[in-house]
Amino acid sequence: MKKEVNFDRDKTYSLDQALKLVKENAKAKFDESVEVHIRTGINPKKGEQQVRSTCVLPNGTGKTKRVAVFTENEKEAQDAGADIVGGKELIEKIKTKAMIDFDIAVATPNMMKELAQIAKILGPKGLMPSPKNETVTTNIKKTVEELKGGKVAFKNDETSNIHQVIGKVSWPEEKLLENYNAFLSALNKAKPTGIKGTFIRSISICSTMGTGVKVAL
Repeated sequence: MKKEVNFDRDKTYSLDQALKLVKENAKAKFDESVEVHIRTGINPKKGEQQVRSTCVLPNGTGKTKRVAVFTENEKEAQDAGADIVGGKELIEKIKTKAMIDFDIAVATPNMMKELAQIAKILGPKGLMPSPKNETVTTNIKKTVEELKGGKVAFKNDETSNIHQVIGKVSWPEEKLLENYNAFLSALNKAKPTGIKGTFIRSISICSTMGTGVKVAL
């Protein structure tokens, strides 16, 4: 049985209208996230057409990220606000207990060789540090502060779609609008040079448990 909504599922709406409808139709008993789902025109089987980049959302996502830093300079990471800090001993702990209580991992370049030991644990969860999403760095302070301040990484999935949380339904529409525009700007900058035809084919916005509202391009 389809959930009753107060809009036409087949119609496209302006961004302002779409955000308003998403907020009005969020009926869960918790503060749902607001998600943007974008269908692109890339061929996900071609390496040169992969979309992978980062974006600083002005208002964050509404969720505080627990950041783990793999480094030998533990004091710098702690001073930057990292939640978990360690070197070889932290890697050994994850290796033996497979306990992961963080949302994103950062590593200095010299720790990447050591991290290979737990790549099969971190990789499937999307937690392996990578230069592509700027989580392998020599500037720990800047990286941790950006991640705590709303920096997110995004990439296409195997069906050419890209998904990103831009806030909470309880937020004012202005904050959601700011995050949406920042994300879309970053996405357009990440457009692969080898793609032919339309890059962004469709956009919809929904709450965690809600129905997608189509946004006019």
